[in-house]
Amino acid sequence: MISISDWKERLEESKAEDLVAELIERIKKSDLNAFISVNEKAVDDARRFDEGKLSGKLAGIPVAVKDNISTKGMLTTCASKILHNYIPPYDAHVVERLKQEGAIIIGKTNMDEFAMGTTTETSYFGVVKNPFDKSRVAGGSSGGSAACLAGDESVVSLGSDTGGSIRCPASFCGVYGLKPTYGLVSRYGLIPYANSLEQIGPFATCVEDLAILLEVIAGKDERDSTNSGKDFNSRDLRDVGRLKIGVIREMSGNEDVMSSFNEALEVVKKHHEVEEVSLRSLKYALPAYYIIAMSEASSNLARYDGVRYGLALDRLSNWNDYFSEVRAEGFGDEVKRRIMLGSYALSAGYYGKYYLKALKVRTLVINDFERALSKYDLLIAPTMPSLPFRIGELADPLTMYKADVNTVPINLSGLPSLSMPIFMRKGLPVGMQIIGNYFSESLILSFAKQLENELAA
Repeated sequence: MISISDWKERLEESKAEDLVAELIERIKKSDLNAFISVNEKAVDDARRFDEGKLSGKLAGIPVAVKDNISTKGMLTTCASKILHNYIPPYDAHVVERLKQEGAIIIGKTNMDEFAMGTTTETSYFGVVKNPFDKSRVAGGSSGGSAACLAGDESVVSLGSDTGGSIRCPASFCGVYGLKPTYGLVSRYGLIPYANSLEQIGPFATCVEDLAILLEVIAGKDERDSTNSGKDFNSRDLRDVGRLKIGVIREMSGNEDVMSSFNEALEVVKKHHEVEEVSLRSLKYALPAYYIIAMSEASSNLARYDGVRYGLALDRLSNWNDYFSEVRAEGFGDEVKRRIMLGSYALSAGYYGKYYLKALKVRTLVINDFERALSKYDLLIAPTMPSLPFRIGELADPLTMYKADVNTVPINLSGLPSLSMPIFMRKGLPVGMQIIGNYFSESLILSFAKQLENELAA
């Protein structure tokens, strides 16, 4: 896998133009299906770097961007037929930041349709394969953004995390992925699925690169009313000393996952005080998350009617029929399922029974995390409860939803959480999830850096 420092070394020996052209050729020949489209102007941008016209923290560094993040003049499909030819007229805030710091957008990565999935199998453009075993999934929904790093097809990448969509593929593909505190990174230009839960975040092949990319994309943006205006500085990473770490009892995994997690736990215990902690509300978090996420999805996706946004059909019919035909042809099965369930949860007579109750559970989850983080510096748990699934293994949607049990509570709370690779099992990566208090990304990354060094020793 390629780090930023590896790429900079290559730039000292070769022209960026040649390196980027080789990378694009590699992407086009790859069978991982990690990209929906490549940026044909990336070589021109690399030439500008060679001419000294690009500068900044990411000057000359290829960055892949998930295909639900708007890129001016570049295809942005959300991996859906309904947006298969959409080219935004503007850049998302994070893309503006990347360009200001001299990054080269190498392409748009594959994902579950509208970020709805845990395996990147719901994409209109086909499944993303896991670089460690191509018969298995890369995880979702940001599967392409993780697989492209593990497959040496980019240096860093961006994803979005609504219920674990950065941490799940990071775990399955053996790379680092961070869901920042809600509000640290502007969501302006992120095509919405569930606004109160989702957050743009970085992927990288090491902690240092993750911190650099977070520094670039975090910060004030008045176009996003939920943006905190806070900055992040990668130079704040430090020696963390001896911490008090809580291991969340309600977040576990199967035998393969737990043997790897417990092995890593022994490494953590060399430097820190470790105790088990119980957050009893977490057993209600998964159903509450799906009710809230689907309810917000049913509202957000109402705009795709073939008139304002989305697929335009060449046929005449009345408004109701046309609206139905556009959505029937444009959306995949998983998106339709979530829209219908969300509409049901918000309908008169059921709002209090489902949606309102889910919001109350969300408050309980937040309170439980706040109590735990008043006692412990950090909380840890396995990222995913199992090794990467075989392609087609999760045919039952309910089984797929259950796979998110360790990640969705973090999105309900808005806390930051990082997934990092620990020990391999059966030739497949296992991830550890590190959860901190609000805006404690520097502590999370510092702890992860220490553990990264220990595991590499």
